[in-house]
Amino acid sequence: MIRKAVIPAAGLGTRFLPATKSMPKEMLPIIDKPIIQFVVEEAIASGIEDIIIITGRGKRAIEDYFDTSPELETHLLQNGKYELLREVKDISSLADIHYIRQKEPKGLGDAVLKAEKHVGDEPFAVLLGDDIIKADIPCIKQLMNLFEKYSKPMIAVEKVPKEKVSSYGIIKGREIEKSVYFVDDIIEKPPLEEAPSNIGTVGRYVFTPEIFDCITETPPGKGNEIQLTDAIRILIEEEDVYGYAFEGKRYDAGDKIGYVKAIVDFALERDDLKEEVARYIKR
Repeated sequence: MIRKAVIPAAGLGTRFLPATKSMPKEMLPIIDKPIIQFVVEEAIASGIEDIIIITGRGKRAIEDYFDTSPELETHLLQNGKYELLREVKDISSLADIHYIRQKEPKGLGDAVLKAEKHVGDEPFAVLLGDDIIKADIPCIKQLMNLFEKYSKPMIAVEKVPKEKVSSYGIIKGREIEKSVYFVDDIIEKPPLEEAPSNIGTVGRYVFTPEIFDCITETPPGKGNEIQLTDAIRILIEEEDVYGYAFEGKRYDAGDKIGYVKAIVDFALERDDLKEEVARYIKR
């Protein structure tokens, strides 16, 4: 049973500068809900209630967002805005959220390592805030269900366009059952000509605690950072690792085009927006 989830949110958000100079990229809104709330809600919908968010310098807005806001709640109450008041209160009671600071941006692997003491010796989920995934069964829950079957680390994967291969961790593996791959190797952001496939990892993982020792053994890689992909490569030498081509639609919210697509699609699903947005697009 997976009880804990780690959400790394310490990155600098350079792809969205200058907006992220003073605002965490995880707080960029998809209309009126920040990216990170989608991720937290996915974890909660999967039965996880103990969430560790890895933050960094300039990320205080994330902590404030999931905290209570007495002044705002009083203002909404006094002005009779009861529906908004309910929404604001619900945010602060979503889950048991803890915060651990990554003091300097040493990479995704180092960010996950910061959660070691809190996670302890049990399996856990990792959800990256760059990816919003819409699915009937939450993506991380799909991985958790497979973990119950295999009791081995699970990585969410999908086929990526050739021109995007060098932006992903790419697996070398063989399909052992529908949509499930036994991972023989994994390479961080390889050039297309060196990539073993076009099957890329996306931001959802279920790990056993052995990943922490592997991260500790991992030297700095691409960008002089501790890459989680490189740590998984070490883990593969010690135990079986599986990839799963999840069911659902992913939006790369860390990419400007993916971010815009998410806003448009989510707007077209909302009763209060869809008609006007559809008319505007048609025009």
